[in-house]
Amino acid sequence: MANGFRGAIFDVDGVLVDSPHEQAWRDGLQQLMENEWSDIRGQTSYSPEKFTPKVYQAEMSGMPRYEGAQAALEYFDVPDAEERAQEYGDKKQTMIVDLIEAKEFHAYPDALRFILAVKEAGILVAAASSSKNAGAFLRLVRLDEFAEQKGLSYGFVEPGYTLLDILDADVSGRDFEQGKPHPMIFLTAAEELGTSPENSFVIEDAANGVQAAKAGEMAALGLARADDEQALADAGADIVVTTLDDISLDGLAEGRLDKASS
Repeated sequence: MANGFRGAIFDVDGVLVDSPHEQAWRDGLQQLMENEWSDIRGQTSYSPEKFTPKVYQAEMSGMPRYEGAQAALEYFDVPDAEERAQEYGDKKQTMIVDLIEAKEFHAYPDALRFILAVKEAGILVAAASSSKNAGAFLRLVRLDEFAEQKGLSYGFVEPGYTLLDILDADVSGRDFEQGKPHPMIFLTAAEELGTSPENSFVIEDAANGVQAAKAGEMAALGLARADDEQALADAGADIVVTTLDDISLDGLAEGRLDKASS
């Protein structure tokens, strides 16, 4: 591992877990448009069917809450978007807390296999999500149960261990002066791991996250879970895959993001 990557920095929503963020944003805006904001709906370009996964990925994914809210409102030409962003963000937060408490989400099996294998290979792992809800997901995903179900054996996974327990650093949900695509969140994660940017790689599913990794002079692994391979490639990802099972662990040991041999 002397010449390989020393740190792996994972986004949470869309990478480690299939979170209900998109659903909460979509349902929250629909509720506002049908109730509190019904008087201005005709002035917007919004309709429920226009709030697609591609819109979420392109306009909001990876952003802090109120920035994401404002970006969505501006996309749909909602009047006074900046002033309305807090109400929209608060509506979304109420909805997602309910969804998380009801465990209306699941972890991606390929991501759990990958983070366990990366950790086993001696690479330090960190979580770096703009979402203040990331910690709730990390605490609820049981790695011990996953490993047992899949017949995996890792000495560092003890009974009761969650995703949060195996992290070497977690900078999720912090209030950074600048959000993605600024690299501050990823540079902070690398610093807390004790690794240099050039010896770290970032796993991201959003274009602005890939841009943040590259701005921090880190390798960027684009994970296209939403049919957005081209957007991630255009953002500068060093490699784009649709599943983390496609990444070569041998390549990581040599400091490269390569696809595994088929």
